[in-house]
Parts: sequence; structure tokens; C-alpha cells
Amino acid sequence: MTFDPGQLGQSKADLAKALRDMRKRANRTQVWLARRCNISQTKLSNIETGRVTPGLVDVELILRVLQAPPEAVAEVTALARLAHTEWQGKRASWRRGLEKRQAELSGLEAEAAELRYFLPSMVTGLLATPDYIRASLGHAPVDISKTVARKMERQSILYDSTKRFTFLLTEQAIRWALLPHSAMAAQIDRITAISHIPYTRIGVIPLGTPITRGPLNTFTIYDDRLATVETFTGRIVFQDARDIAGHLEVFGLYERSATYGEEARKILREWASRFRS
Repeated sequence: MTFDPGQLGQSKADLAKALRDMRKRANRTQVWLARRCNISQTKLSNIETGRVTPGLVDVELILRVLQAPPEAVAEVTALARLAHTEWQGKRASWRRGLEKRQAELSGLEAEAAELRYFLPSMVTGLLATPDYIRASLGHAPVDISKTVARKMERQSILYDSTKRFTFLLTEQAIRWALLPHSAMAAQIDRITAISHIPYTRIGVIPLGTPITRGPLNTFTIYDDRLATVETFTGRIVFQDARDIAGHLEVFGLYERSATYGEEARKILREWASRFRS
């Protein structure tokens, strides 16, 4: 099944209907199926009406008990993965207001204990100066001042000792001249300063570092339960365990290739010096 953002809103209802229809074709009751899957009849009813989105483990168990044919297994499993994926278009975010989006991000950050950011093209808001944030919002039809203020407020979470942050930035992300050179130097100084915060790791990946996979997208992983991927037109939110595991694997590859600590700060100071000269 190919990915289509338009499918995501309907996938949960489609999954519920597919599981319900499959049980009925097998001429089985909810009580019978629930007992053999070792789940409550109430939960199964909620799954079949779309009030609860089942995980892949539950879906695979239901399909196995119903002895579903291979083609049905493939189709329903694909629906289950889509049901755990959400598309958030940028135009819709603009209509709702980016302040609301900042509140949502604050909620995700507050709930997570370990946060991982892969940044191949730009600096993320948690590491950005006000000037950098303002420049990055130049194309967005939003109240820029309020959004900048909200993003700056979010940066206080970096000092929460109960959390662990890892930021991996490519040389392109750090040196892409979104601002005049003096302001870019200040932005790099900001990243250098944050690298001294306990429990916050800044990893730098200079151009020429041998890595076997290309940096396709900016993505963030919240613990091992959710991953978000940025595109030009929106954001994909993955909650399926397999998708999250895949992003963790890719993050690990880049993490092992990055430079940290004083060596990273030396590189950052050199790049800042180039902007100042």
C-alpha cells in the first residue's frame, strides 16, 4: 500500500470496518473472538467501532485467530500502520495558529524523558536565537512575534535535569546562511553554549564524514513511542512501533558518526569565526 496523506484520516475507520467484516465473514461472535485473543469483549467492540485503534500485535493476533488469508493479512496490516500515522499539513497548522502548534510541541516535550533530534538542514527552535527563529518564519502567514516568544519559552525545558536531549546537526544545518553573517555567528555561539548544559548532547557531523545513508529528512523521536518527520508541506507523526524502531536505527547510525564535546565545540568555534571574518 502506497502512502497517501489523504488516506490517514480515514485509515482508522477503514481498519475497524475491515476487522469487523472479517469476523463476520468467519461467522464468529465478538465474545468468541475476544476469548481466543485474550482481550475483553468491550475492547474488541471498541476496536470494531473505531473508538480504539489496535496495535499491530492485537491486529496480528485477531488475523491469526480468524485464519485470514495472506492477501487479507497484508492489506489489514498496512491499514493498521496507517492508522498509527498522522499527517499534519502546514496550511492547516497556519489556520489553527502556530501558537497552538507550539503548545502541542511543549506537551510532547513535557511527556518525554529522552528526546532525539536529527537536523540535516536547519537548526531547530530549541537551539535557535530569536533572530534565527524570526527568519525561519518569514514565509509563514502567522503572528511572528508571538510565535518567536513561544519558541523561546520552550527552550527552558533544556534545563530540566529529568530529561535527556541529543541533537545531531550536519554542517549544512549549522552553516546554512539564513541570516547575515554576524547573526549566523551568534547562532553558532548559541549552539556552543547549549552544548555545556548537563544532560544535553550536541553532535556535529561535518561534510565529508563517511556515512552510508543520506540525510533525507529532519526527524524527532520522543522516547520510543512517537516519531515526527518534517517535509516541506507538513509533518508525519508515526506511532507504530516498527516505524519508530526504523527511525531509532537511522538515528543510531548518525549518532555514531557525530563529533561531541570539546572537539565539537572546536569545530563550532571555527565555523563561527569564518562567519565573523
